[in-house]
Amino acid sequence: MRIVVSGGGTGGHIYPALALIREIQKETRDAEFLYIGTEKGLESKIVTRENIPFKSIHITGFKRKLSFENVKTIYRFLKGVRDSKKILKQFKADVVIGTGGYVCGPVVYAASKLGIPTIIHEQNSVPGLTNKFLSRFVNAIAVCFEEAAEFFPKDKVTMTGNPRASEVLGQDGIKGRLSVGLSLKIPTVLIFGGSRGARPINEAVIKSLAEFGARKYQVLYVTGDAHFEEVQKEVQLVGNPENVIIKPFIHNMPEVLAGIDLTVARAGATTLAELTSLGIPSILIPSPYVTNNHQEKNARALSDHGAAQILLEKELTGKKLVEHIDQILMDDKVLNEMKKSALELGIPDAAKRLYNVMEELVKQKQK
Repeated sequence: MRIVVSGGGTGGHIYPALALIREIQKETRDAEFLYIGTEKGLESKIVTRENIPFKSIHITGFKRKLSFENVKTIYRFLKGVRDSKKILKQFKADVVIGTGGYVCGPVVYAASKLGIPTIIHEQNSVPGLTNKFLSRFVNAIAVCFEEAAEFFPKDKVTMTGNPRASEVLGQDGIKGRLSVGLSLKIPTVLIFGGSRGARPINEAVIKSLAEFGARKYQVLYVTGDAHFEEVQKEVQLVGNPENVIIKPFIHNMPEVLAGIDLTVARAGATTLAELTSLGIPSILIPSPYVTNNHQEKNARALSDHGAAQILLEKELTGKKLVEHIDQILMDDKVLNEMKKSALELGIPDAAKRLYNVMEELVKQKQK
């Protein structure tokens, strides 16, 4: 089977694609892959590092305001479709899967016009422009949130969950804790703002350090590479309590997550998939800087079911952050109820489900 995967722009589109590829490799040994992305996107580095064949096309996203740049984008889209058709024909693709980002637009559209079975995977509760556009042309649509289904043709939608969720299962939480210097004996909260960090979260944590030092739980605080030096300067002024471990980045996040009791994080789709798969309660601080405010809507999909609490960035203070953590981590009943609710929302076999959708499409084409 010859499979083309396309997704880019952010890790939230790329890591689910890689998780799916690994699942397909387990299920189908003779599968061949080609990943189509952009040369300037994160995918060009991340995917090639995984030794997956990679080709690039040139495409940019639409501006939401009227702009001459959108005229250029239409031209790039049409050229991207022509380039994609050429690549797909040369590769002799059996199926094409888009996991999000504007690069999927011309790739998946080209595949549909060539009669190649197509799937899009929507990670968020509110779809982006690209997937809304492609939904008219693809054969199948995989979603991670029930809330997303209403934006698409019902007969095409399957609830699969996020393939990334499957990859955090079976990790050694004890090893994860020890790898970052955490104690095995006391409750632990992980605080992070994504791979690049988030300044408002960092500011709230710095203001909370003294209070954290007086608590009977421990804090693993990930600043993001871009903010680490700045945070360290602030920490030197206020002091670093023994029960607060500060890191710029964590490379073995699935392993570390497996040993965590509570997480404070943004509400990106991949993060939420990992947390629900493991049954980790969360305090979610949605980024207000994303399209359609989709992170807040992602977060509400968890909070409405008791798996998370929401703390909006505009309401975030050091005092409120500590209060929310204390309320959950220092009350076993609350913590256990949230764990149960999170697990009920998790879809641990997400990668397998998406693989099944793909396999069924290919079988239908071959009949």
